[in-house]
Amino acid sequence: MKKLLIYAACGMMTFTACNLDKKPALNPAEIQNDSLRAIINARDNEVNDMMATMNQIQQGFAEINAAENRVTLAKEGESADKATQIKENIQFIAQRMKENRELIKKLQAQLQETGFKGDEMRKTLTQMTAQLVQKDNELKQLRAELASKNIHIKELDETITGLNTDVSNLKTDKEKLTTEKQNLETEKSNLQEETKQKSETISTQDMQLNTAWYVFGTKRELKDQRVLDGGKVLQGSFNKNYFTKIDIRATKEIKLYSKNVKLLTSHPGSSYSLTKDASGQFVLRINDAQTFWSTSKYLVVQVK
Repeated sequence: MKKLLIYAACGMMTFTACNLDKKPALNPAEIQNDSLRAIINARDNEVNDMMATMNQIQQGFAEINAAENRVTLAKEGESADKATQIKENIQFIAQRMKENRELIKKLQAQLQETGFKGDEMRKTLTQMTAQLVQKDNELKQLRAELASKNIHIKELDETITGLNTDVSNLKTDKEKLTTEKQNLETEKSNLQEETKQKSETISTQDMQLNTAWYVFGTKRELKDQRVLDGGKVLQGSFNKNYFTKIDIRATKEIKLYSKNVKLLTSHPGSSYSLTKDASGQFVLRINDAQTFWSTSKYLVVQVK
């Protein structure tokens, strides 16, 4: 994605420079379209570059296969210079294997750097890596066959040794990528769990901040529940279960079912009003919830 941003930025800078003296100015939609085209073109260039690398790798394997066939023909023939032919083809195979290993590493780096999500391309890259392993086995078998005929070629041993090392490195790199992916997934899971816990904590705190309790009753009822004690309100160990719990964001009115009411707790007068319903009974209407509950989260109303 870094390349994309650079290409896009360059595209926009060139576009801007070329249009400084032109009238009229482009509208935002046209500018956005040019920016998107620059990003798409940059992405296309990256994909084309990776496809070209894949084609080189595939061509390399085709040439290796052809060289292996020449080695097979040479070792089965009776020509006096068959050792020379085998040596030349082994050198050719060694060079092509080296180039393919480098190209595969290059393609792996491109995929990682660009963040390209092409599953088919990654699948093909995995198959190419498997081909290196297959060539390792084929060359080991070739060495055994030549040794049985007392044909020992230094280049073949060096090729197999190098291939073993590189295949091992490729496997190690793959294991590292797998480990990194697992670590990222673990971090993601931990982050999601942490976010969930924080969200739950915020939700709980928010609920607590917006929770209030109210009760209405006759003087005798309030005294029985110790809500009213010696002329004082909520001063003793009153019965909290006697109260109704509400969410102040949702509850905007409380029916008191009485024609005679008196608020015993303190609430700003501007934040509420007492109106009567069709039966002449009072209804407490809360006009400003935050102000109404700012002095106390408990509402006590005495009725008759």
